[in-house]
Amino acid sequence: MGRKGEKWGKKVSWYEGNVRLEKVPTEKVPTKKVVPAWKEKVWGEETAKGKEKSRGEEIVSIDKGRGEKKGRGEKGRRQGAGRGEEPAREEPIAENPGKGRVHKVQVEDQGRGQERKRSEEQARGTKLGPGREQEKGRGQKQEQGRDPETGETRYSTQTLGRPQARRKGQYREKCGAMFPASPAWPKVRVLQVLWALLAVLLASRRLRAFKDFQVCTWHAVLNEFHMVGKEGVEDRFFEQKPVDKVNKVFQTLVDSPIDRNEVYMGFPYYLKINYLCNQKLSQDLVRMGHLTGLKPLVLITFQSPVNFYHWKIEQLQIQMEAAPFRSEVSEECMAEEVCSMSWYTPMPIKNGSVVMRVDISSNGLGTFIQDTSFHVNINGFLKRNEFDRVLYAVGEELYGLAAEHFVGISSRPLWYTVGQAPVLILGGIPDEKYVLMTDTSFQDYSIVELSIDSCWVGSVYCPHYGFTATIYDAIATESTLFIRQNQLVYYFTGTYTTLHENNRGSDGQVSFEMLPKSWSVCQQIADNSCTIIWSEYVAGEQTLLLLVESGIAGGSYLYLIISYNIVTNEMAVVSEVPEFIPEARGLEFLMILGTETYTNTRMIARGISFNPYNNLVFIWGNFLLQSSNKENLIYLADFPKEQTIKYIARSFLGNMAIVTETEEIWYLMEGTYRVYQLFPSRGWDVHISLQQMQQSSLYASNETMVTLFYEDNKLYQLVYLMHKNKGKLVKRPVPVEKLLMYQQYTTHHELERKGNYSMLSFTNFCPFSVMRLRNLPRPQRYTRQERYRARPPSVLERSGFHTKSSLAIYQGLVYYLLWLHSKYDKPYADPVHDPTWRWWQNNKVDKDYYFFLASNWRSAGGVYIDMDSYEKIYNLEPEYQLPERIFLDKGTEYSFTIFLSGQGRSYRAQAELGSAFQMHTQVDVGVVLADPGCIEALVKQEVLINRNSVLFLITLKDKKLCYDQGISGHHLMKTSMMVNVVGSSGFCFQETHLQPRMQGNLLVPVLIGCPPGKRLAFDITYTLEYSRRQNKHYFDCVQVDPEMPCFLFRDIFYPFFLIQDLVTGDSGSFQGSYVLLVVGGGPTLESIRDYSKEEIYHFNSPQDKTNSLIWTTRTTRTTKDSAFHIMSHQSPGIEWLCLENSPCYDNVPRGIFSPEFFFKVLVSNRGVDTSTYCNYQLTFLVHIHGLPLSPKRALFIFMVSTSVFVGLVIFYIIFRLLWPLMVKGCTMLRWKINDIIASDSYYTYTSISGISSVSSVRQSRQSSIASSRIEEDGAEPREAMEGQLTTLASHLPPPPATIMPPLQGPS
Repeated sequence: MGRKGEKWGKKVSWYEGNVRLEKVPTEKVPTKKVVPAWKEKVWGEETAKGKEKSRGEEIVSIDKGRGEKKGRGEKGRRQGAGRGEEPAREEPIAENPGKGRVHKVQVEDQGRGQERKRSEEQARGTKLGPGREQEKGRGQKQEQGRDPETGETRYSTQTLGRPQARRKGQYREKCGAMFPASPAWPKVRVLQVLWALLAVLLASRRLRAFKDFQVCTWHAVLNEFHMVGKEGVEDRFFEQKPVDKVNKVFQTLVDSPIDRNEVYMGFPYYLKINYLCNQKLSQDLVRMGHLTGLKPLVLITFQSPVNFYHWKIEQLQIQMEAAPFRSEVSEECMAEEVCSMSWYTPMPIKNGSVVMRVDISSNGLGTFIQDTSFHVNINGFLKRNEFDRVLYAVGEELYGLAAEHFVGISSRPLWYTVGQAPVLILGGIPDEKYVLMTDTSFQDYSIVELSIDSCWVGSVYCPHYGFTATIYDAIATESTLFIRQNQLVYYFTGTYTTLHENNRGSDGQVSFEMLPKSWSVCQQIADNSCTIIWSEYVAGEQTLLLLVESGIAGGSYLYLIISYNIVTNEMAVVSEVPEFIPEARGLEFLMILGTETYTNTRMIARGISFNPYNNLVFIWGNFLLQSSNKENLIYLADFPKEQTIKYIARSFLGNMAIVTETEEIWYLMEGTYRVYQLFPSRGWDVHISLQQMQQSSLYASNETMVTLFYEDNKLYQLVYLMHKNKGKLVKRPVPVEKLLMYQQYTTHHELERKGNYSMLSFTNFCPFSVMRLRNLPRPQRYTRQERYRARPPSVLERSGFHTKSSLAIYQGLVYYLLWLHSKYDKPYADPVHDPTWRWWQNNKVDKDYYFFLASNWRSAGGVYIDMDSYEKIYNLEPEYQLPERIFLDKGTEYSFTIFLSGQGRSYRAQAELGSAFQMHTQVDVGVVLADPGCIEALVKQEVLINRNSVLFLITLKDKKLCYDQGISGHHLMKTSMMVNVVGSSGFCFQETHLQPRMQGNLLVPVLIGCPPGKRLAFDITYTLEYSRRQNKHYFDCVQVDPEMPCFLFRDIFYPFFLIQDLVTGDSGSFQGSYVLLVVGGGPTLESIRDYSKEEIYHFNSPQDKTNSLIWTTRTTRTTKDSAFHIMSHQSPGIEWLCLENSPCYDNVPRGIFSPEFFFKVLVSNRGVDTSTYCNYQLTFLVHIHGLPLSPKRALFIFMVSTSVFVGLVIFYIIFRLLWPLMVKGCTMLRWKINDIIASDSYYTYTSISGISSVSSVRQSRQSSIASSRIEEDGAEPREAMEGQLTTLASHLPPPPATIMPPLQGPS
């Protein structure tokens, strides 16, 4: 219902929350809104990593003067500072007279200080949310339809009548800058697919012309633990010790699922994350992202350890969700909630790994930000001085670049161990001891002057004719840097505690040895003046490939390829390089057979290279030779003989870049024979022109290439740029696909005359139009990639911002999760096969209680720890591309399907003898195997005529021939499979939202052997259950140990084992054969010792004649030498013997209980199990109680026990019989003692009284004494008492004669 008169349209485009408005004149007739059909699919579903995302542009019309709003302009926008809109731009839109309605749209301008405003429709009583619009009149109904690509049911729109429209309500549709991702599509009622497709086709070129879209990328830096929240801080990664401050925070978490008795540690660094739009950081955009639900998802991939003798070989990842945190700002901030913020995650460290890849992606909400991938490596060559400054330990860091160090200097190769070197080093700065060092793969770098003495040493073996301070060669390994100056080689070992658990590097001391040991190569080829130009080590064969220059008659040289085995000390010449360059006669390649014609140009060899995955050997100089078996040579004729190769850069994944002496760059896809020139080329000129139009900071008119290298299969240049007399060193990608596309377009095009105009057409040499991978299996079984998930604890804060305490808790939880992973190697299998099971097993029942506390804001510490947020993921889905690598066990298969749609008419009918016409496709697929004797590929073709397509089912299978047995992840055989669509090399590209991607060639590294992550475990649960069922009872030890149950000696021992897959979570019974050996033991855990080889043989072999067997079994199957028994899960069990000469014989018991013994048992399937490549080895302890005593000791103990018992009985009898007599004797003895004491007392008393008085006194005293004795011992017979008194009186002396005094009366 539009207003009559002139109308104005508004062209609305958005990207990353920035809205641009343009007035365009429209017709007087009302227009209808056009919505791209694919828009709802993109924003209604959560897309996986690597999928393309796109946004459309919308054209609507509104009445002039109505619905317009003025907002504050954003700084840096086209309309300038202040308020206002852009000048009107006239542009026709669309016509649909009589059927459309005028739509009112509310456009929200995202800017600094922005406020949401209501549209004009709100004045009419209808409320519209931000980014929504309303239409009056007829509604539209959403119905199901068909997806044009997949054929699945999607949706369609139909026009509704007025009554139905009124019932449904007024139509609303989102048109804001951001849409939350959801598995359910939004309910859009107005969606006209045909109009949308037409609008996209008509406006596609016009959309590309306007640069309204902001390119936003993630930006991450490292912050030390105590520097979290500080602005402008970026720390270097060299601290490796865990932080112990975290445990204090965990002690405050009462009523939480964590165990506070455990010790929780933290990592020394955080990963601080923001995002940049147009290379600028805007806190407004960051806050907007947070308020719209944006959260970065961080995936850390730890590089597999090199030292597999010390660390477990594994492919480990951990996925974390970043937590928002308010930054500490120094300036005055007027905002109520936040002025500046960032997202933080712990930066974990894993023992044995110093190289980590970080992938940052979005959770699908808020602003669209491209996924970012980079490396974060530990720099062990840094140290902290007494002033707490971080310095280099190998020299002095210099600040500032000098142009003379790079300008006019030729590029040099970058030498390092691929995927394992955390620090890269590059020399070549003339006349200086300077090197470039980086731990971020040259995202940033340092210039370091090495602390070495520039010496000149004469050498017979390595003559040098000039002195210079230049560092010519620099090689970086996992923990050691090697540099060469003149004839001297120096090395520096970094401090990596994560590699060696001390302050030394994993390589330790480095020694050099001259090879061959007792003779020289020149002596073997009978040329004392030969020169070894290059050498390449082939690890799988333990050989050195040598490129040797030998002089021949006439002053010319002959180049030999020599193989030297460092184990057998044998040498052989495998091939000879032709003296002259052959005449190719227009061919792309030429097999060297010796019968071809040659030019007059001599071959000058400069180097040799070997790829261990596809076994391709390249010999290069002013030519390029290729060989797959080191003997037969193929000449690649596309490389010009006028150029000389200086060095090559290889990805070892099928791509190779060549740098010549004149700094030209060439490209070769391994397995093909065509070489492409990248620089200089027409494609490079087009690319440079486009970059100059975009004012790219990575290109300049005056630039010097420093080096060329591959990183993650992408080619990069390190370039020194000069712009306005200012120089800088930048790392930039080399867009190989774009250069090949531009070169193809500029070379193969036609200008056809049609009527009054000319039409430009391009020739498409790609044999197919669409290439997709289908039916990919779940990747973890083949990639062996273990992944954990850890989310931050929920904070009880309404704004959602974390605190330092909650971030510390996040650190401790991630640290403990990885600690559980590293300790999950117990020989006894848990009832649940998961490293996190023991963490939460006792608290899962209280899960609802903890959730109740958090729901009522009563969780301790203000955080809620969800136990389900810390888990191991076993069900990753494929990403519609082949994995980085494939591990194959014995007889394992890997299959997938390639879907190809042909160009035009790609099929033809052929009549075969005795059959009807058969359809044959002109699109062919070839599979190239590096080792066809070890693996095989089966290709099955299915033609889909109605879709002009063809399906190729490819199955890769191990042939069970080329590998014996090995420990999990050790000594794997490297090979590869290459799938090539015939005629697609260099011609087929796929457009993505980032950049074109080459199609038609797929290279997959294949590793044959025992895959990482498989182990053998003792199934204690089923062993106890089966033993109880077979023996009809089970007796545990008196002191029960739940971690190590006991077994009774006299019971049959039935051991069972599990094969546990730590990657997929599978756990099943081991069905193979194995050898069980007792390799150690002792009566206590402290006294366990390992037995010698001779003892192991005597204690376990059925052939033993020394009476030393510990155990036996009724199994008759033995090894080939009959030395040991071969057992399986069907074996009848083990009977313990402990014969006379065995260590468990005659064991002295401790205390009153029966003797116990701990057996150290080794189980291995090596040499006896043919079902797998894995050499499973398990060592565990078996606790046996109830061991019998030896006969002698048993008899001795019996005799001693009997004697003691009889003695006790006799003593008891004697004691009972003699007790009364003993009592009497004791009583008499006491009487005698008392009488003696009484007599002594009597003689001490004298009296002058007469005899009568004395006599009376004596009598009275005797009677009193007797009476007192009678009272005390009333139980004694009176006769005995009287006799005692008589005896006592008889011993008294007679009384002395006395004179009686006369009697006197009373006075």
